[in-house]
Amino acid sequence: MNLSKFTEAALFAARKHGAQKRKGKSGMPYINHPLDVADILCRIGGIEDLTVLIAAVLHDTLEDTDTTPEEIGGLFGEEVLSIVKEVSDDRSLPRRERKLLQIEHAPHLSLGAKLIKIADKISNVRDIIGETPEDWNDSMVAEYIRFARKVVDGARGVNRKLEDCFDKVSGMQLENLE
Repeated sequence: MNLSKFTEAALFAARKHGAQKRKGKSGMPYINHPLDVADILCRIGGIEDLTVLIAAVLHDTLEDTDTTPEEIGGLFGEEVLSIVKEVSDDRSLPRRERKLLQIEHAPHLSLGAKLIKIADKISNVRDIIGETPEDWNDSMVAEYIRFARKVVDGARGVNRKLEDCFDKVSGMQLENLE
């Protein structure tokens, strides 16, 4: 993999996420989230593996867009596709079941998928703290953080810097809510 594949993946994800917005008040473009996950992996986790970084920018395309596994596999390879599939929720399942499956599957993910899961939870918790969705109350924020902790606990042992960052971000916020 080379750097041009990463930029191709970022553009692919930007097109696929198109008009999607994050849940916060400002309606931030959704593409900021997968780019943030890749940035967290690089800057905080020290990750330079392009396969993991490409999978990071694509991590929500299967579950949140019309992207097919064949598109990802054809454009970015089977290894990237495998990681993206590992971190993708099955949207046909009820939300509660999807969350339980994330917790259950976390210890069994590949190294790349665990790294992305941890960075994803860092990004989500930061976003929820910085710009809580309008329809969320403190109890909902605390519930999400407790859920994210369970997922990250199952993925631990892959990158101390990412784990410490998650602990700091989630711990400070949870203390403020309880």
